[in-house]
Amino acid sequence: MYRKTIQQVMKVPSFGTSLIRSLAMLGLFLVVTACMEEKRPQIVYPETDLSASPFMPIPDEVVPTGDAFGIDRHTGIYAPAADGELLEIADYLADRLQSRTGLRLPVNGSAENDIHRAIYLNTDTEKGPEDYDMYITRDSLLINAGSAAGAFMAVQTLRQILPETANDTLAEFPIWAVPTGKITDAPEFAYRGSMLDVARHFFSVEDVKKYIDIMAYYKMNVLHLGLTNDQGWRIEIKSWPLLAEVGGSTEVGGGPGGYYTQEEYKDIVAYAAEQFITIVPEVDMPGHTNAASVAYPFLNGNGKTPELYTGTRVGFSTWDARKDTVYSFIDDVVREISAITPGPYFHVGGDETHVTSQSDYIYFMERVEPIVRKYGKQMVGWDEMAIAKLDSSSIAQFWASEENAQKAVAQGMKVILSPAKKAYLDMQYDSLSPLGLHWAGYIPVDTAYQWNPVSYTAGLDRDDILGVEAPLWSETISELSELEFLAFPRLSGYAELAWSKEENRDWESYRLRLAAQAPYFRRMEINYYKSPLIPWPEMELPEPAIKD
Repeated sequence: MYRKTIQQVMKVPSFGTSLIRSLAMLGLFLVVTACMEEKRPQIVYPETDLSASPFMPIPDEVVPTGDAFGIDRHTGIYAPAADGELLEIADYLADRLQSRTGLRLPVNGSAENDIHRAIYLNTDTEKGPEDYDMYITRDSLLINAGSAAGAFMAVQTLRQILPETANDTLAEFPIWAVPTGKITDAPEFAYRGSMLDVARHFFSVEDVKKYIDIMAYYKMNVLHLGLTNDQGWRIEIKSWPLLAEVGGSTEVGGGPGGYYTQEEYKDIVAYAAEQFITIVPEVDMPGHTNAASVAYPFLNGNGKTPELYTGTRVGFSTWDARKDTVYSFIDDVVREISAITPGPYFHVGGDETHVTSQSDYIYFMERVEPIVRKYGKQMVGWDEMAIAKLDSSSIAQFWASEENAQKAVAQGMKVILSPAKKAYLDMQYDSLSPLGLHWAGYIPVDTAYQWNPVSYTAGLDRDDILGVEAPLWSETISELSELEFLAFPRLSGYAELAWSKEENRDWESYRLRLAAQAPYFRRMEINYYKSPLIPWPEMELPEPAIKD
């Protein structure tokens, strides 16, 4: 018979009230199933080491106990029946495990499911929203998280520690042996993002969704979409239909371009939200605005007749900062996009306005910022915007000028770190890279990883930094495989820089764990760059049966 206390089973000393309740519920399951243990043959697992798992990003603390938790046809997933969000995450986990193993684990199954081992999801409001602990024993795997978001992050960790293949010698049926122990984890930064430029070249809804899937796997939680630029306007605005119809009709190189209808954009937003990723829309202004000015010439402020542009030059376009109708237009655009964007941010660009006078630029930004706040959003902009006097709720995205970042902090703003010399995904890996640019320098995999966001920018303290974002501009890429080549494997490193504590980050550890991502890249059919700095697996992996 089952005689151990729940705390003995979990091998942990004491817990808060919420976790005690969850353990008690889990204990009821264990009491019932343990009564039959003597009738079942005991599985003898080989020794495991949880700390050697290919975590990405690396957790705060990992304590291995050397045994294994088996995932097989006798494993079930449990979540509180009254918690709709946790039940959705339980179903998500069941889907992901089925993709990897072919097994469909029941969620909140009953006795007839013949469950021997349980994965249990629980929330504890005493934790931070994305914090989680994971307790793994032979009989149970308990996720205790600060919220549904934290439980989702823990599920990504579980996906990463699941063995690549089943062990067919331990039992009469395939079993995936997950190493036992305890994982304690929490993010370093609240904002962990990537930016995707869909304006220079257009990417389909399905392309964006795949990028979201991979970001979620690495615990990133913000996707910044660059929706407009000189070469294209990529979102439907119902009050100004020519923006998409005319402004979205081409792209760099003269291709057909394209745009998202508002329904398609809402689909992207909802898909991202299911994976706890916030969409940040960017409508760049007052520069990078040629496509809009072609559609509606009254916006134009550079004194020239605008024409559709398919090149890559920057800094030649601007809106008329002194015309009231321009701000009425901006009000309509911000209103429509904000209404279908539940996240808190609206990005207004503000970079590379070379033909806008400084006085016009400052006037423009100081008029646009109240419009953004009017629709319930925090204004985000590239670091140039900090030369204007803005509300402290605004957020500056540092990409080029430390002085501008310091000006933002002096106004009480938070800063997103995207230094072009370290974090731009469109920079070439080296001089032989077939894709990308190098105006900010080459960024090999080690350079992308070996910098400290907290100390990188002079004059910024830890509390000034909202998070880290890796932008991917699309001048040189026109299809998903090219996007993937520039983004991966570097995006995994940016995810770790944004999530993991500095004291836990180490290049030698990282390069080995990055090499261990190769099976995941292959399952997801990611066209990643096989950097010679990384000891990628030498043996050819089998073709993936199902995507992760």
